[in-house]
Amino acid sequence: MKNTRFWVIGGVILVVVIAAIIFFVNQGNAASSEFQTTAAVRGDLLSSIGATGTVRANQSAELVWQTTGKVESVNVVIGQQVSSGEMLATLDRTSVSQNIVLAESELLSAQRDLEDLRVSNQGRAEAELTLAQAEKALEDAQKKVDAIGFDRASETLIENKQAELDILNQRIAQTRQLYNSVASLPTGDSRKAEVTAQLTSLELQRDQLVAELNWYTGRPDDNDIAQRRANLEIARANLALAELRLSRLVDGVDPVDLAAAEARVAAAQATLNLARVSAPFSGTITRADPLPGDLVTAGAPAFRIDDLSRLLVDVSISEIDINDIREGQEVTLTFDAIFGKTYNGAIVQVGQVGSDSGGAVNFVVTVELTDADELVKPGMTAAVSITIRELEDVLLVPNRAVRFVDGQRVVYVLRNGELQALTITLGASSDTVSEVLTGELQEGDLIVLNPPTIFAPSGPGAGSGPGGGN
Repeated sequence: MKNTRFWVIGGVILVVVIAAIIFFVNQGNAASSEFQTTAAVRGDLLSSIGATGTVRANQSAELVWQTTGKVESVNVVIGQQVSSGEMLATLDRTSVSQNIVLAESELLSAQRDLEDLRVSNQGRAEAELTLAQAEKALEDAQKKVDAIGFDRASETLIENKQAELDILNQRIAQTRQLYNSVASLPTGDSRKAEVTAQLTSLELQRDQLVAELNWYTGRPDDNDIAQRRANLEIARANLALAELRLSRLVDGVDPVDLAAAEARVAAAQATLNLARVSAPFSGTITRADPLPGDLVTAGAPAFRIDDLSRLLVDVSISEIDINDIREGQEVTLTFDAIFGKTYNGAIVQVGQVGSDSGGAVNFVVTVELTDADELVKPGMTAAVSITIRELEDVLLVPNRAVRFVDGQRVVYVLRNGELQALTITLGASSDTVSEVLTGELQEGDLIVLNPPTIFAPSGPGAGSGPGGGN
């Protein structure tokens, strides 16, 4: 009887023990099933920076009317390709101001004068003549200056002139004696008149000879010397100007005269252009407002032209990330307006000066789409992802699994059914995963993606926070 009771009691105890074991195992399995887990793996990581921007054309221009008038013709439509300088629309000549109408005549006149200037040799011929005259004037002036320090005549010439003067004085003295002998004769007497004429002629010859002799034996005064030297400097200056003028005409036209003639043509053309709208560069007409017959005023919109040969996106990059950006880096772009399609691009310009916006310093980075199609249009919003680093075979952890605990980054894992907190240090990150640089996390560990935010006092403390980053 006792043996039977013993076996009954033992059996009850065994059942209780087995039930307890089953209960606790089921409890552990239930706790484990509450968590979402993924195995820690090694793999490749593309570290990127995300930003948004608006698509713009390589070049854009809003064209407006420059004057008031009536639209005569419109030569383009939306979507049409135009070339630089192509005329897009014009105003009726009878509806514009008089100065614009007269500009056409002025333009023709200025173009004719410019053509004459380019083909005529008159300017060079005049310059050569002026140069020859300047050279002769300089030669004469130099001779006069050179004569300042030299005798004006040889001693022989002076002696001869002096001898002629002595002989002439003797003849005058003899003639005067003869005149004295007939001086008492009546005024109309022929003998008196003949002697008087001889005496007067001889005295005139003497005066001229005295003047020549004085000049031969004299020296120029200070005023004469200063005048001669001044004339020499003027002659030199005139020669330099003549040479400069001729040097400008090596190609037949004075560049100053040519520039002035071209300016007249440009001014007349600019006035004439007030009555028309032309394309400032090659591109596509993306807006066309005027219609023939419209009355327009200065400043009224006419067309918009965009160079769609290149599509660009300007994005703002934080000063924290700007040093990881360089020209030529590849990017990917997605658009809310274009579902399910990813485009490629490259960085073509990195801003060198940041701007402060709300306490944050950002730099403008320009991205060019390299495979844009007709679906991408200026004005669309683009999400840009810039790949800044590519890592191979690194230990990865999902960003959503990383938490901050006591100022450190931790990740929770399940080991033998128990939740454990492991401290880790992160490196490069992408949108979804980060590189594990150091820590106790090992490849194959079951990482908990949704760890609880509150634990029992005996369990690990926890908090939530962003993952990724250093």
